[in-house]
Amino acid sequence: MLTRRHLLALSGTLATPAIARAQGAWSPGRPVVLVVPYPAGGPTDILARLMAGEMAKDLGSPVVVENVAGGGGSIGARRVATGPADGTSIMLASNQTHATNISLLPDGGGYDPVRDFAPIAGLADLQHILVVRPDVPANNVAELLALLRAQPGKITCASTGQGSASHLTLELFHAKTGAEMVHVPYRGSAPMMNDLLGGHVQVSFATTPTVLSQVQSGRLRALAVASPNRSPHLPELPTLAQAGVQGVEADAWFGLFAPSGVPAPALARLRELALAAIAREPVRARTTEVGMTVNVRTGEQMVPFLRQDIDRWAEVIRTANVKPE
Repeated sequence: MLTRRHLLALSGTLATPAIARAQGAWSPGRPVVLVVPYPAGGPTDILARLMAGEMAKDLGSPVVVENVAGGGGSIGARRVATGPADGTSIMLASNQTHATNISLLPDGGGYDPVRDFAPIAGLADLQHILVVRPDVPANNVAELLALLRAQPGKITCASTGQGSASHLTLELFHAKTGAEMVHVPYRGSAPMMNDLLGGHVQVSFATTPTVLSQVQSGRLRALAVASPNRSPHLPELPTLAQAGVQGVEADAWFGLFAPSGVPAPALARLRELALAAIAREPVRARTTEVGMTVNVRTGEQMVPFLRQDIDRWAEVIRTANVKPE
């Protein structure tokens, strides 16, 4: 993981001589298409457009964002995996497209996240917050665990869908604690939040943008963050490990990937451009503002990280016998 000191160094060194060196080595010759495998308008789309704008400035050529949604991100991922491997087709990948789909979808969604892609850079994470309704008699994680053990199978936990990141976080929590909740899947965050606020379900592991305003207004109570790091948006909130539950670290992550086989000069240039862009303060500030946490990994660091994440979630999916909708 790169520290802020490293990022500041990168913003200075990559933005000028490194990019100048790369300019002599590779130029796309036509616009670069950045595929976002999700609908327009959400935090994922915002991050992609921030990166595209900054990368285009340094590249001297357009970087065009194209939303190709559907299939849990697999349609967009498959398009890039089978597209031109010349540096002009890249994607904003996620833990869903590149860590869990391979275990959840038939034939892994039609692509292999390791074999078919070359990582450019990891950019940011979305943390999952453990929240309860105010009428749930639990003010901290220990009290929630006591309640779950006293009433096994009685407390409901909402997710954004069968096999979604929030569902898998619930299954990981169950695996590490043995505490049971009744899983109630929804088709997205909006209907889930409606029922959570309406009292139809009681608990959820939800992303920061989904629940932050509700926590701040007191309509939901946050107990912990399912992350190795505290939330920059709710800094007083403990991590689950700090609250006594080890091993439930379930950040959703986002990064840029190119198809495998992309020429080395093109991949090197894309990596330099991405690191320079994410190091810039306006990009970091806006990314934080929409509820993400900047967490930079180089392309080289993404290789072992990706394999580890695939294996980790494959075990959760297998143990809990999770099936997609």
